[in-house]
Amino acid sequence: MSKVMFRVLDQHMSSWFAPAVRKETRAIVMLALPLIAGQLSTMSMNLIDVLLAGHLGVQVLGPVAVGTSVWMLAVVALNGLMMAVPASVAQLDGAGQRHAVWSLFIQALALAVAAGVGACLLTVTFGPFLLGAMGVTPDLVQGGTTFLYAIAPAAPAMAILFACKGLSEGLSMTRPSFLFSLLGPVLLAPLGYVLMYGRFGVPPLGVLGAALAATVVCWVQALSFLLFVIFSVRYASSGRVRRRFRPDRDALRGLLKIGTPMGITLMMEAGLFIATTLVIGRLGERVVATHQIAFSLASLTFMVPLGLSMAITVRVAHAKGRGDLLGARQAGFAGIGLAFAFQAMTATALLLMPGVLARFYTSDPTVIAGAVVLLRLAGLFQISDGVQVAANGALRGLKDTRWPMAVTLVAYWLIGMPVGVWLSIGCDKGAPGMWVGLLVGLTVAATLLLLRFTKVSRFRAKGQGRGLI
Repeated sequence: MSKVMFRVLDQHMSSWFAPAVRKETRAIVMLALPLIAGQLSTMSMNLIDVLLAGHLGVQVLGPVAVGTSVWMLAVVALNGLMMAVPASVAQLDGAGQRHAVWSLFIQALALAVAAGVGACLLTVTFGPFLLGAMGVTPDLVQGGTTFLYAIAPAAPAMAILFACKGLSEGLSMTRPSFLFSLLGPVLLAPLGYVLMYGRFGVPPLGVLGAALAATVVCWVQALSFLLFVIFSVRYASSGRVRRRFRPDRDALRGLLKIGTPMGITLMMEAGLFIATTLVIGRLGERVVATHQIAFSLASLTFMVPLGLSMAITVRVAHAKGRGDLLGARQAGFAGIGLAFAFQAMTATALLLMPGVLARFYTSDPTVIAGAVVLLRLAGLFQISDGVQVAANGALRGLKDTRWPMAVTLVAYWLIGMPVGVWLSIGCDKGAPGMWVGLLVGLTVAATLLLLRFTKVSRFRAKGQGRGLI
């Protein structure tokens, strides 16, 4: 299947390496850089939680870790739902209808609040049940439940934050997204330290402190970004007016039609990695340590194609909005080519010097040896991981989200996970078996999504001109 990806990319990029494509490539890079930085800032919040909790011992780190794994399901679902916003805004902007953007954003904001409240209630209601289903110890269930109860009120704030990001990114203004993402780790480090360790007269709250700090920071980010959007002159051209809110069923239906499949897609993808961690978690502490090292590095490298995919969505949607369907196709393949190139470099690094990278995390020779095997497998799926998220971003720009949802279900849960479980448990291959399952699932997804974008973006000239198949 990797040969198919090489062939498709070579066929289109070699024939299109013209001034228009080079210009599109530069535009995607400039748009993506703040988004990539923003993703790294968001990721650093999880790192801060781990570092602060780790120094308080496993009695704090454990509940924070398992609680975060459940909480992230709600976060990625909300993120996926709000991914309808940048695609819709960019299409309006490209069609010369920027004056209609604010009305759409208000509907998205109302949807965000409703979805956030729903996610909060679901987290509180079913979170403890999911913790119990993980098979962890009663102490971890109790501590994880405390974490979830305290962080669940952050769900509406996260949804509002994602809606504001979607508005800015859809208008090709990515710097505000980066700056307000950066605000998160800047505030979380000192606030988390005070609440978790107990300083300035505050009692040490441990697990509860970690969740409360994250909740406060999320609300500060969301409300700050929202106020910026409301009062900044940058958004004045979007048709911003103060009027009484009235639900627009057509607009809400359109957002749900695009965003719901994306939310389900991201939940299935996140669930795959959580399930992988749970299977590996039954193999012992050292095996888990090797998995965490490899997963940490793979997650870090993934931030670049993830940021690129967001920029690809905007460029493809903008081109489609202005009726330039060839431009949408060029933007998609230019972005996929960029993701391919970057991931080829990270794949080379992971394949050639896995031991050097593993030693940044530990000096235990047994753990290093196990991590080397997993890092080489991570190197093998770097290109697949980059291509699948970039192709998904291109399809999102065309508002094609149902097909990626089906691909995710088949590739990850009907192919990748069964292969991983069979190799890991049935064939006694341990953690490497599960990672081979990830490799297979990601490769199938990348191939199918790339072929899908190739098909639906095919340019044709008939009558007055152009259309999408």
